[in-house]
Amino acid sequence: MSLIPSFFGNRRSSIFDPFSLDVWDPFKDFPFSSPSSSLSTRSSETSAFVNTRIDWKETPEAHVFKADVPGLKKEEVKVEVEDDRVLQISGERNAEKEDKNDSWHRVERSSGKFMRRFRLPENAKMDHIKASMENGVLTVTIPKLEV
Repeated sequence: MSLIPSFFGNRRSSIFDPFSLDVWDPFKDFPFSSPSSSLSTRSSETSAFVNTRIDWKETPEAHVFKADVPGLKKEEVKVEVEDDRVLQISGERNAEKEDKNDSWHRVERSSGKFMRRFRLPENAKMDHIKASMENGVLTVTIPKLEV
């Protein structure tokens, strides 16, 4: 008998499974809102995509964001800037349609929505933002103001 399933809830995968799609939310059963409760479509099937990984580096010339969005077309990803210097990167991957004649042996690819927001520093040129996508990697470059 394992303590892992009872401690982490009745999840369908093991914490030791490197291919697990589940991300344990320690606040899931608390009465107050958790960081994941704002994502109404979150489920164990979409948790890996919801948590899209984004790198942010600052070079002498610019702020550069790189997001892994494999399998998405550029039309399926939105890059927006809100009033208070907030960069928002969002998108959605739809689940594959099921055919009644198909037998699924394993489903590991995730689907669902994602949204990440970053408050940009004062030295970002908000009117010169550039975005490109190549090989499943979105790159957003925001030049810095010259000092």
